[in-house]
Amino acid sequence: MRGIDGAIYEIHGMDALAARKQWMNEVHPLVKLLLTLGYIVSVVSFSRYDVIGLTGMAVYPLAGFLLAELSLREGCRRLRVVLPIVCLMGLPDLFLDRQPVLFLGLQVNAGLFSMLTLVEKGIFAVFASYLLIATTSLDKLCYALRLLHVPKVLVTQFMLTYRYITVLLEEAERMTQAYALRANGQKGIRFKVWGSLTGLLLLRGMDRAENVYEAMLLRGYEGDYGYLREKLPFRFGDILYFLFWAALITAFSIWPLLPLVGDLIGRIWI
Repeated sequence: MRGIDGAIYEIHGMDALAARKQWMNEVHPLVKLLLTLGYIVSVVSFSRYDVIGLTGMAVYPLAGFLLAELSLREGCRRLRVVLPIVCLMGLPDLFLDRQPVLFLGLQVNAGLFSMLTLVEKGIFAVFASYLLIATTSLDKLCYALRLLHVPKVLVTQFMLTYRYITVLLEEAERMTQAYALRANGQKGIRFKVWGSLTGLLLLRGMDRAENVYEAMLLRGYEGDYGYLREKLPFRFGDILYFLFWAALITAFSIWPLLPLVGDLIGRIWI
């Protein structure tokens, strides 16, 4: 029950963040979507040993969190599922890639750099995705996908899955509450009733889906969903925002700017 309540609370919390009247939320959704996709592709394209160069890519999500006034702690909570999986995927490199390399005068295995690079890629991808979702409502995100000529069937399926997953969770919560009231003093749900509860949840979900579809037909649904009542125009600030971050992400992807900045600071300090 706590897990279902927590999932519903998180979904409503993300919708509340995306509905804020904040500067980052007002940036055109297509700009944010293209930047997020380009950023993730750039992060993934880094060499498996380029830990220092990849670290410079942290500037985009960190600056985005500051501009959007988002909690970095809340963003780190999103890593609780992804980070263990990424660490498990990179753990074999510690034992398989034992080529010695020098780092700060110390001899270490190359597999350590490969694992750290994989972890960084996972963290940056999750942060960039969270930044997009927390500053862009679902309707605006679907609107941006349609501007990219993504098939309307896929966009509508994505929208309905996200929007009505809370309906399915609420049905599951009612069922677990009813079971708990009828099983006084029992902790959890017995294994032998999992199948019947799952089948009942499927049937109730199908009934709700039929009601939703009939309501959409009554409101004039003909295969395409009007994600926004009015088209969002591109502003001059949106173009500048896109050009600035596109240039910066490209520069960090091509040139090792972080080591160059470190060398420059070291020379000035000395």
